This record gives sequence, C-alpha cells and structure tokens, in this order.
Amino acid sequence: MPDHLSSSSTAVSRRQFLKHSTVLAASAAAAASFPAVLHAQSPRVINAVIIGLGGRGSGAGRDFLEAAKAAGVEGKIAGVADIFPDAARKGVENFGLSEDKCFSGFDGFQKALEVPNVQYAILATPPGFRPAYFQAAVAAGKHVFMEKPVAVDGPGCRIMYAAAAAARQKNLKVVAGTQRRHQGGYVETVQRLRDGAIGDIHTLRAYWVNGGPIWHRGDHGATELEKQIRNWYHYIWLCGDHICEQHVHNIDVCNWIVGDHPVKCWGMGARQQLDGKSGEIWDNFAVEYEYPNGARMFSYCGQIKRAWSSVSEAVQGTRGTADPGGRIQPQGGAAWRYRKTGAEVSPYVQEHIDLINAILRDADLNEGKQVTDSTLTAIMGREAAYSGAAGDWEAALNSTFRYGPDLLYTEPAKMTWGAFRTLQPPMPGLHDIYKDPPSAPTVQI
Repeated sequence: MPDHLSSSSTAVSRRQFLKHSTVLAASAAAAASFPAVLHAQSPRVINAVIIGLGGRGSGAGRDFLEAAKAAGVEGKIAGVADIFPDAARKGVENFGLSEDKCFSGFDGFQKALEVPNVQYAILATPPGFRPAYFQAAVAAGKHVFMEKPVAVDGPGCRIMYAAAAAARQKNLKVVAGTQRRHQGGYVETVQRLRDGAIGDIHTLRAYWVNGGPIWHRGDHGATELEKQIRNWYHYIWLCGDHICEQHVHNIDVCNWIVGDHPVKCWGMGARQQLDGKSGEIWDNFAVEYEYPNGARMFSYCGQIKRAWSSVSEAVQGTRGTADPGGRIQPQGGAAWRYRKTGAEVSPYVQEHIDLINAILRDADLNEGKQVTDSTLTAIMGREAAYSGAAGDWEAALNSTFRYGPDLLYTEPAKMTWGAFRTLQPPMPGLHDIYKDPPSAPTVQI
C-alpha cells in the first residue's frame, strides 16, 4: 500500500503543501477568450467519461459538450459509470450511449476509465469517493474535471495532494468545480484585490446560508450502506457535511483572495431541523479562521428554515471594502463595478472551456492543490465545531482518522453491499478525531 494511504505514514508539514498556486484562474479565463488553436497533435475530438451520474454529473456532461463546441472541437461522452444501475442507465437517455458503455457497481469507475480513446474524466460522485477516483483517473492518464469538495478528512486530502502532484508530473490538466474562479466578475475583482485595490486585506466574510433544509430522500435500500449512499448528503463519510459540500465555494474565494489558507480556527454549530431524519450531519456552522498573516475570515453556513438567506463573500482592507463578485469601494473614492464586455457564458460551461483550451494549447492548468486547500480548510473548521476545541491546519492535514470504510481509500472497486455501521451526529465534548477518535466504520467483503 502506498505510504500516503497508510495511517502510520510520516506527518506532513503544512509548508510542504503550502506554496503559491502555480495557476491563476485569471490566466485560464484570459486564454479562453481567444479562439482555440488546433495544433497538428491536438485532438479534434475529445472523448469524456462521466463517473457519477446524478444531477450534477449529468449537468457537467452537458456543460462539457457545450464547452467543446465553444472551443472548436467535437466533444463526445464515451461512457458513464455510477454505483447504482438505475443511475448508470441515464447514459442511454441523456447521452445516447449504448448500454454496454453504462457501467454500474463499485468497480464501474474502473471500467469507465478503461473505455478506449478517452482523454477526459468528469468526476461527480459523492465527495467521499473523490480521492480514490481522482487518483485512479490520474493513474490512467486522463485530464480531469472534478466536482468539489474533493475529500471529507485528512487521509483523503493527502491522497488528493499526492494525485494532484502526480497529474502535474504527467502534464495532465485538472479543473475543479469551484466555478467562481472561472467567472468574469470574480476573476477581475479578485485580481484587483490581489493587486492592492483596497490595501492589505485583514477581514473576510463568507456566507452560504440557505432558506431551508437540504433534501432528504427517505430511507430506501436493501442494506444500511445502500441507504446511506442513496442519501449521501446526510453522512460525513460521503459529503463532509454542509460546510464542505457547499460552503467550500465561499471559503475557496477567501483563500483565493488571500493567496493562502488559514492555519487556525474556532467554531460552533448544531443539528437543529434535521432531527427525526436519518443521518449525522449538522445543519449550521459558524467558524472564525486565522490566516498566517493574521487576517481573519468569518464563515457562516446553514441549511435551516429562516426568513433571511445569503450566498456571498465580503472583504475589508486597510483602504476600502469589496464584494468579490464584482464591486470595490476604496476609501474616499468612487466605487468600481465589474461590467461585462460582451457575451459571457455560464461559469459552469466556462470552467470546461478553460480546461479544454488548456489541453489544446498544452497550457499550465492544475487546480488540484487549491481545491484541496479549500476542502481541508472546511474540514478543519468542521472538526473545530464538532469537538468544541480549536482547529489546527497541521492536525487536520495529518489526522489518521478515516470517516469512510478502509476500502474506500485503498481499493474502492472491492467494496460490497456488506454490513455497515449506523452513525450518530457528532456531539461537542464527546467527538474528537484527534484525541479520542470514534471507532472507524468497516465494510465486510
């Protein structure tokens, strides 16, 4: 077993992973504004497979096809995979595939990656599967578009960091589903902030506060494991909780602006309106993060019924304030607002355009590290809230506790519908994966 998968592997220094991103979304978006140049060695057809065919996977497949047209190449969906046969069969109706190219089961992802002449893998399964599937896609030599978040715990993040580094060594292009990094208003505003438009950044605020509870499909399935995967959002080992699954977008924007990730945090939260429903996630978090330069980020997210809601970010510097989506207010000066200069496509399509153009031009584009940084930021905050103790970056990164079954991190294709534990919501003062870890879940083979 590779060292980075072992619970006894050597601790990793924060600074080994901490370096300035080698790719800015600004450069990717700028590249996308020019017509695609098809070099002699460039593919005129880009074949993709989709792994995870829920709503987001199907949507990402359509976004890829639209993006390929915009980039001047033909895009084709060559295969799909999903754990569940009913979901995998959507490949027939959604993308016109033959049934023999619609794979299901725990080993379906491997079969999809083995489809001939595929250059592009779309990873859209529940996040708990992302580390192993990303690692497999890189090993298979595929360029990757993957949804966020990209892990649910420290061991998963270490797999992601290693696989992102391997992708760079292989010259594979990687884009994550943090689409704000490919959205014109954000790209220009963040660049201005990084260039000093409001001086030194000292305070950031991130909101993902929805006006109602997240979906719950009810308990359907022949085994406890099937019930949990069908209701994946409600289990930490599959989704990472709301602070990871959705709020990572806003956290990522703040990390992007600062050009770094936090190193400490303090948090709280609760499970209030999900009582009576199966699952273990919380439905609200409030976390204060501290960056290495002393800047603070105040993070709020929730999936509870309320009259007020907001999905947004805000920034304060020594010389003004900003809305990273397109507005800057310098002290004593006129406000600057982002203005569209022409037709802009959806950022969900633009992120695929940027990835396809990077493939065609052999441009440097690898978002694996930055999205893992933001995912681990969310994980660190979640564990601070779960435990009631302060959060620490190195402790979160080097934690050996796995929320998922061991096979999920080592050989996911060998998972079966065997016995699986039932889970309980974390309780501050009782739940601490660093000091007294809960017993790890197991799957029987």
